[in-house]
Amino acid sequence: MRDNNSAIVAAGVTVPAPLQHARRGTLLAFLGVLAFSGSFPATVFAMRGFDPWLVAIGRALLAGLVAMACLKAARLPLVPPRAQWGSYAIISLGVVFGFPVFSGLALHLGASTAHSAVVIGLLPAATAAFAVWRAGERPRPLFWAACTAGAVAITVFTVSQGGGSVSLADVLLIAALLSAAMGYTEGGRLARTTPGWQVISYALVISLPVTLPVSVALGLATPIVLSPASVGGFLYVGIISMFLGFVPWYAGLAQGGIARAGQTQLTQPLLTLVWAWLLMGERYGVATVLGALAVLVCVAVTQRSRT
Repeated sequence: MRDNNSAIVAAGVTVPAPLQHARRGTLLAFLGVLAFSGSFPATVFAMRGFDPWLVAIGRALLAGLVAMACLKAARLPLVPPRAQWGSYAIISLGVVFGFPVFSGLALHLGASTAHSAVVIGLLPAATAAFAVWRAGERPRPLFWAACTAGAVAITVFTVSQGGGSVSLADVLLIAALLSAAMGYTEGGRLARTTPGWQVISYALVISLPVTLPVSVALGLATPIVLSPASVGGFLYVGIISMFLGFVPWYAGLAQGGIARAGQTQLTQPLLTLVWAWLLMGERYGVATVLGALAVLVCVAVTQRSRT
């Protein structure tokens, strides 16, 4: 093994250390995407027994309680350093409140799981743009070309599915992806110096003064129908989508580069289509499959274009 700053030798092949670091980051980011890919089906299941607003806010409360327990077990403070409060506020607005609320309302208004998943395929492009703005990353032209191609494919799909127009549900989905891109970028930036699980934990814990009273009020004011599907869906979005999935996700963004590793989310539409088919029996046309495959091709190109 040579110096870590130059190369790492494995199985007789010399691999530059920065490249291996980037690949490890991409793998971690994909594990996060795998967890996130089940969020839309789980949200639909949860809304069979809970009000959409309660699902959106209550999932953050559940995740926040888990995050607080983890911080306490690690004997860490329950609030981040004061100098980082602004960054954690951005993360909270983006992924604790923005994405769950906007995406949940879109699904409640009738957007199918498959359609929502393909529209959210624009998220990697938005994340890359935020990475340039907030994290100072400068991807190569090939990266942007592939990213733009993926965004165009999703836009064409959305307009064609909407009969030439964009619905309110699509507007909410766009708001959701912009919120997520903002939170992902800021969280990935902090994860360069802070473990990913701590980043999402702090964002969730500082949100508890809002999520706790709002969730209690919604729980008392709205009807609740407990069933294996609704409870299972709620537990999934609360524990996996809102907490556990962010642990490898933020670590991957920090190691692989926010713009580059973030492109692994281009695989999320296809993964969600699989879950929607297996768990919900959703059927979709050729346009949906082609739209998902188009962004899947783009991810292969973006992963070959180094930041």
